[in-house]
Amino acid sequence: MKKLLLIRHAKATHESGYIDFDRPLKQSGMQDAVFMAGVLKGHGIIPEIIVTSPALRTLTTAQIFTEHLNLPTPNTDKKIYDASEFTLVNVINNLPNENDFIGLVGHNPGISQLLHYLTGQTRDLPTCAVALISFDNDDWRSISSEDGHLEFYDSPKE
Repeated sequence: MKKLLLIRHAKATHESGYIDFDRPLKQSGMQDAVFMAGVLKGHGIIPEIIVTSPALRTLTTAQIFTEHLNLPTPNTDKKIYDASEFTLVNVINNLPNENDFIGLVGHNPGISQLLHYLTGQTRDLPTCAVALISFDNDDWRSISSEDGHLEFYDSPKE
């Protein structure tokens, strides 16, 4: 059985002077990431590895989660940046099969669309929201539309 933890990046600045890819987290976003990592830890929801978009706001979010959950340095995949749900499914289908539980840090609207695509559940993922999806599949390559079951959902705003 495979499990996927979707994480939307924490709140980033919208100040001018930054290209989208290089927008840093706000202080409140960093605090939310620490808080949500603590929520996951408290529920025993700890992936084996985290894969993230290399954009500064997602990478920083992933680094906060890996630090607080005692995980290895996050892996980056440039395909996650500004990805549609179909691109994200392709990323998932190419995840390493030796890992049964992987966290994926991404961006909206793709990450919310992915949640719907995989589970049939319509939920917006606000900044720093998390959604745990379980699959009956034993191979990442076989995961597709509505294969998943939403097991846990939370956000700093809940």
